[in-house]
Amino acid sequence: MSMLSVDVLIGFIVASTLISYAPGPDNIFVLIQSILHGRKAGIVVTLGLCTGLLFHTVAVTLGVAAIFQASALAFTLLKVVGVGYLLYLAFISFRAAAAKVSLSDQPQFSAMQLYRRGILMSSTNPKLAIFFMAFLPQFADPAVGSLSQQLFTLSMVFIVVAFFVMSSVALLSGSLRGWIQDSELGQSIINKVAGTVFVGLALKLVTTER
Repeated sequence: MSMLSVDVLIGFIVASTLISYAPGPDNIFVLIQSILHGRKAGIVVTLGLCTGLLFHTVAVTLGVAAIFQASALAFTLLKVVGVGYLLYLAFISFRAAAAKVSLSDQPQFSAMQLYRRGILMSSTNPKLAIFFMAFLPQFADPAVGSLSQQLFTLSMVFIVVAFFVMSSVALLSGSLRGWIQDSELGQSIINKVAGTVFVGLALKLVTTER
């Protein structure tokens, strides 16, 4: 943690928070389970989702560090893939329609099933691995210390931020249900903010040096 400056850490937390609040499958699943089974169910799902993120933390920490230390070509390819994916996320964020939450015919899950489902949803999602590989290196600097340690720290900070964001969705499920179902303007604003963040991250990644 000491290798990350306060400014970098604050910027990373702000970006992570904005991205985590953007309406998506994880947040909507947490919301639905909270509405159907109570706030505790939403927290259990959130714990599962964040546990699954640990898989990507290990993979990205080792993988990105290896790429940085490998050839310039490998690093350039990582940048190209990362920029392309961030711009893709920006595009779908700008184009996203208001989320439609359907509570009919929702399956029933026990607490353990919800936890396991959360783990599987995040750990088996290859898009999360690509996102981590494009997102995290922008806030790390090999010149100031161990890249692996910085990436691991950033990953853990992201997981903590995601936990608090999705937990807030669970705790505010009653109010957010109506907002997500009815406030197309609110959702549009959040999606456009997220899209802007993704574009900014893509531009930042373009200028990242090995």
